[in-house]
Amino acid sequence: MARILAFDYGSKRVGVAVSDPLQIIANTLETIATKDVYAFVKKYCSVEDVEAFVVGYPYKHGHHENVIVKDIDRFIIKLNELYPDKRVHKIDESFTSVIAQRTLLQSGVNKKERRVKGNIDAISANIILQSYLEMKG
Repeated sequence: MARILAFDYGSKRVGVAVSDPLQIIANTLETIATKDVYAFVKKYCSVEDVEAFVVGYPYKHGHHENVIVKDIDRFIIKLNELYPDKRVHKIDESFTSVIAQRTLLQSGVNKKERRVKGNIDAISANIILQSYLEMKG
């Protein structure tokens, strides 16, 4: 089986996670600058077999779209254009940042590292991907 790449897309940074080849476990990959996301995906897909993409999709309470949704929609459209053979799945990312912060706290990461937004973005991508894998399985 091929891997699945997941993204926690933001205006400055994108957290990235990847599944194992059996699509059972999500692994935090890294956080990259938003402007570099397409180059990163191109490079990653040239080295690894990627079956699909999962993108965190934010909603406010009551399912009203968040401000960044337009940027995420453009990101999804571009992924579909660049990789028409790979499906793009949207997963509700509500509360993933809060869960990521708690995860860092519970794992004993010091206060300074917990405040690094890139760490939270990468863990959020991991949570998004693990949610997708559990729903899929």
